[in-house]
Amino acid sequence: MSQSVSGKTAIVTGAGSGINLAFTQLLLDGGCNVVLADLRLRPEGQKVVDAYTSPAEGLGRAVFQETDVRSWKHLNRMFEVAEREFGGVDIVCPGAGVYEPQWSGFWFPPGCPESKDDVEGDGYAQIDVNFVHPVRTSQLAVARYLNSKKKGPKTLVLISSTSAQGTSFSTPIYDATKHAISGFVRSMKRIDTIGMRIVAVAPGITRTPMYVEDAEKIIMIDDERDVWIEPKEIAAVMLALVEKDEINSRFGGTNDGESVPIENGTILEVSKGHVRSVKAFHDPGPTAPGTIASNHDACDEASMALLKEGWGAN
Repeated sequence: MSQSVSGKTAIVTGAGSGINLAFTQLLLDGGCNVVLADLRLRPEGQKVVDAYTSPAEGLGRAVFQETDVRSWKHLNRMFEVAEREFGGVDIVCPGAGVYEPQWSGFWFPPGCPESKDDVEGDGYAQIDVNFVHPVRTSQLAVARYLNSKKKGPKTLVLISSTSAQGTSFSTPIYDATKHAISGFVRSMKRIDTIGMRIVAVAPGITRTPMYVEDAEKIIMIDDERDVWIEPKEIAAVMLALVEKDEINSRFGGTNDGESVPIENGTILEVSKGHVRSVKAFHDPGPTAPGTIASNHDACDEASMALLKEGWGAN
């Protein structure tokens, strides 16, 4: 069910920065056209779009589409753009995500100054971004494939996390959404019967704006004990999830490890220089360098300190 990305078309949400931008870059360099769907492009994202708007032969073409992934209308529109610009879609990565932001997190409930969630609303923006949007995007991808005249392998690449194998008091909604993503990917594995592959990557501590530009999250990192994983390392594994049927466990490192099969429903944990398949049952959990931040307790204590009389009374 693997496929070469050359000559194909992809949609990547959250492609304006971080892991998804790095994945977009690899797709474009591999000859894959990409619709970058995001609220806005950071300077590094704009640079990629500018460089690939009229690419050299053998490279993919980039098109930016402003997209709020919480809007189902916007999600449908990005498929329409891909069909209009490129004639269809072969690879879909609903990768946009947020990491327990104050504006939609458990410890800053709707009604408090930090939260943007409506106290009389019907949901949390974080859940809409991290879980509802990947599910709805997957539905749209399946529907379009079933009704497309252009057949051939199709791939859904989702982003889970090492947080899906554990929990942290300070990031309960984020952790829950990533547990949900892993469960969704595993539940959908039989979609291969119609010619689709659904897989996920589970990154550890990745040097993205979501992490390094958040003062609350960066205190989780101990510079002496922790190891950063670069977005391009995660992106390389995502590309392998599309193009390969197996991957070396030392992929990106010494490449002298064991062969790890890539099948429908596979979730690959990415640590520093190491890849492993996350099991649904009796999994040992993330232990390799770069998978878990050392100072989670500091964030947990900060969250606990918020629980005083009057908290959440709005």
